[in-house]
Amino acid sequence: MTILIFIGALLSAMAIGIPIAYALLLSGVALMWHLDLFDAQILAQNVINGADSFPLLAVPFFMLAGEIMNTGGLSKRIVQLAITLVGHKRGGLGFVAIISACLMAALSGSAVADTAALVALLLPMMVKAGHSKARAGGLIASAGVIAPVIPPSIGLVVFGVAANVSIGKLFLAGIVPGLLMGTGIALAWWLVAAKEHVTLPEPATRQEKISAFKQSIWALGLPFIVLFGLRFGIFTPTEAAVVAAVYALFVAMVVYRELSLPQLYEVLVSSAKITAIIMFLVASSMVCAWLITVADIPEQIIALLSHVMDSPTLLLLCIMLLIMLVGTAMDMIPTILILTPVLMPVVRAAGIDPVYFGVLFIMNTSIGLITPPIGAVLNVVAGTARMRLDEVVVGVWPFMLAQFSIMFLLIAFPQLVLIPLHFLVN
Repeated sequence: MTILIFIGALLSAMAIGIPIAYALLLSGVALMWHLDLFDAQILAQNVINGADSFPLLAVPFFMLAGEIMNTGGLSKRIVQLAITLVGHKRGGLGFVAIISACLMAALSGSAVADTAALVALLLPMMVKAGHSKARAGGLIASAGVIAPVIPPSIGLVVFGVAANVSIGKLFLAGIVPGLLMGTGIALAWWLVAAKEHVTLPEPATRQEKISAFKQSIWALGLPFIVLFGLRFGIFTPTEAAVVAAVYALFVAMVVYRELSLPQLYEVLVSSAKITAIIMFLVASSMVCAWLITVADIPEQIIALLSHVMDSPTLLLLCIMLLIMLVGTAMDMIPTILILTPVLMPVVRAAGIDPVYFGVLFIMNTSIGLITPPIGAVLNVVAGTARMRLDEVVVGVWPFMLAQFSIMFLLIAFPQLVLIPLHFLVN
């Protein structure tokens, strides 16, 4: 009964257009009434405690680093480097998008920010070369959702806080799956591009390649600094976010000199607005997380899944299918905040590694950003490129299937995540 009340209140509130953060609060209030625990003071205390988390400080700083990266010229130089290296090959501009997305993912961790930058920089070039606009837009959208998987990742930070799992280990565990996602869509693009007739640019000269590398070396230094610091314990993930923001600011204002003081003000305001939305969602979700524990909902879920608890792979497959379904109708951060308190006790009871599960969870919710009808990244591509949403959906499906295939491969062979994680952590 408690499960029905929680889900029913949440879905009803969302159905009538109430913002998700307020819908979470309303579902929490409904549970409190049902359990005869309603107390406005407890409600307020959980909301305040939900945002009072040191690891969550990583969110605003990674958001700021991503905004600075796009405005201050770091993204542009990474794309130019990729163009000089592979832009002249068949399907080369598509590979440029994939390589650039992986590199930019290691700078910001924001799928929306990375996708918007790639659409603005690469889509006109791909269309001019002769690629289908819908297919090119679909490729860029699918490449953009690699960002929440490769560290640093805002999604992994939120999951780590909600699930009480080491964010540093999540970051290191996300490297190989993120690169495999890029490999999967690269293979799909290779198959698609072979059927297209496009105009190939002239290969870059050796001097042009050297010049592009020199121009981008400051931008490329950021992911290595962050990963090196995390791997050897020089700083925590939260401190890494501060390092990333300060480094990006220095490069944008002092080295590249493309970020002016008026632009910096706009970047700070934009980052603050997005951070406020995320933090309010997190704070609201903590009310539900507390009540889910009090109402013993995880134990009820475990009882419902008792027939598959003895098979971690089958259980994981069922959970991933559930997350896929939810991802078609809900954005990534709300999905993490709503499902994590319910699923983590089930995952731990089944003996599934929580770091491994966390990476699969974030990968699934990331791909959900390109699943219709709600996919946020699909809407970013459609809005930025002035395309109809259905055109982007048609263009994205081969790459979306490739990424889901990679996810199911990792479910079947968890060693692909666990062995590299063990090597990186130890």
